[in-house]
Amino acid sequence: MQTLNHSHGRVRRAVNDLVVAEMFLVQATIESATVIGEGVNELGKHLSRRDEASQAPAESISAVLQRIADDALEPYASRFKYFRGMINSNDALRMDN
Repeated sequence: MQTLNHSHGRVRRAVNDLVVAEMFLVQATIESATVIGEGVNELGKHLSRRDEASQAPAESISAVLQRIADDALEPYASRFKYFRGMINSNDALRMDN
């Protein structure tokens, strides 16, 4: 009976961790999509300024694209780091009990 309860507890923790991970994924996806949308707008303005000024822009298109990519990736990286820290702290608490 003890083994069954232990297995049930492990499954429940795994499911809870999965649910939290999915919530973080949804949050990061929404934030990343917003960043990409804003980045596309910025890129459009950047290209318009370049055409209007008929000169090289202060920032290259590749630099703008790289910044957009970096900013779009950040929500996933920060939430994954937070999630791993949360899991590790929960594991440490479980070992203490």
